[in-house]
Amino acid sequence: MTTAADGRPVALVTGSSRGIGRATALLFAGRGHDVVVHYRRDGEAAEATAKEAAALGAETLVVQGDLVDADVPPRLLAETAGRFGRLDVLVANAASTAFKPLQEVGARHLDLTMRTVVQSFLLLAQGAVPLMAGRPGSMVAVSGFDSLRVVANHGLLGAAKAALEQLVRYLAVELAPHDIAVNSVLPGFVATDSARLWADTSHPGGWGSFESERAPGTIVAPEDIAEVIGFLCSPAGRCIRGQNIVADAGVTLPFA
Repeated sequence: MTTAADGRPVALVTGSSRGIGRATALLFAGRGHDVVVHYRRDGEAAEATAKEAAALGAETLVVQGDLVDADVPPRLLAETAGRFGRLDVLVANAASTAFKPLQEVGARHLDLTMRTVVQSFLLLAQGAVPLMAGRPGSMVAVSGFDSLRVVANHGLLGAAKAALEQLVRYLAVELAPHDIAVNSVLPGFVATDSARLWADTSHPGGWGSFESERAPGTIVAPEDIAEVIGFLCSPAGRCIRGQNIVADAGVTLPFA
């Protein structure tokens, strides 16, 4: 078992069985971190991520939990503390929503999205502070450009991400005395299962048509976003605090 005395940094990435979360967990594993892999439903994919991280030299912990439940973030952190005794990097990547026009969003959709995205990040940030005590810490929330632009059927998630970004600003100030850097990353179009689901339900012609209509280089890989997250958590990136970094390959530049 790795402990705080071993001096090896630990990264916790929510929603790390696939997509951006998986790429981020593997990036930190490759950079000498032990990794906590969190998932909601796909245990097989989470174990596969952990296996790849272990092949890169990381000690791993796999934890299941639906972040819609308020008791899951404290349990996730408790298991991290029990296994590693420390936390150096928190990446809040997990999200869940209904891709619907706002006129069709019900109270249940609103509740589940806000609890999964906003509530879980705040609870994780609160609980992570003691585990980061005595060392520089980093927290990164994964937002999205739907907080800046209107994207079809993304109104609910965009609102949740906007709230997430405001929490980033406040936490950056409040956690500065603990030397914890807090930021968020706003990806654009990323080739993930979630993006394909959105396109297949919200774009004429589905993902294939959507992909063919994009300019070259404007749909990026999950690994590209992981690199931005990794930079924000590096010594070179620690001077960046309280910022919501747009990493969208330029898709928000044209006015439409």
